This record gives sequence, C-alpha cells and structure tokens, in this order.
Amino acid sequence: QVQLVESGGGLVQAGGSLTLSCVASGHTLTLWSMGWFRQFPGKEREFVAAIAFSSGGTYYADSVKGRFTISRDNTKNTMYLQMNGLKPGDTAVYSCAFSPYVWTGISYYSDAETYNIWGQGTQVTVSS
Repeated sequence: QVQLVESGGGLVQAGGSLTLSCVASGHTLTLWSMGWFRQFPGKEREFVAAIAFSSGGTYYADSVKGRFTISRDNTKNTMYLQMNGLKPGDTAVYSCAFSPYVWTGISYYSDAETYNIWGQGTQVTVSS
C-alpha cells in the first residue's frame, strides 16, 4: 500500500519562499507519477504541478509557472515543490498525490481523478 507523507508547509510573508516535500513509500514501481494540488476554503482541488518520476517530465498550472518548481529525487522516492515569489492568493492546503502510471499531456496530470493516493495535506499561508 502506497503511503504519502508531506512536510514543509507554514507561514511566510508575500514574496517569500517555501519548499514542500512528499515521500512515497510502500511501492516497487519503476514508472509512476506524482502531483501537487491545492485547495482553497470552499473550493475544489486545483492542480498545481506534476512530475513523471522516470523521465522527470514536468507540468505546471499557468498560475504558478515561473514561480514554482517541481522536482524529484528518485533515490529517495521524494517529490519537492519549491515555491518562490509567494502571494497571499497562494494560501491554501497543499496535497501531494500519486498515480501508478505515466501519462501523456497536462490534461491527465491536472485531473485529480488521475491519482489514486493522496497525502494528508499541509497548510501554506502567505501573509501580505
């Protein structure tokens, strides 16, 4: 059973940076994908970024392009989200997600239904 453990959320001032981490354990797959989503109060989950672990291919929502960077460490089965230039509008609960497949195109990666395992979520708060 795959388990995801997130860390790195917190409070930061506008313009600051945070790095989120997500460790995936409990699988022996050689091909898989992971993504980050965020949820604003009263809203549905919103796609942030995704990565295919084998190729390192990355996908981003337009709202975070140029500010956020997704990466992975295959040796540690860990995915990261480096968030720079944070804005108050980035305040949300950020969750990592796991898919036991590799997909082609952002339309798949941005769909929450693509993922079957979710982390517990971590709060990111950006003050103005």
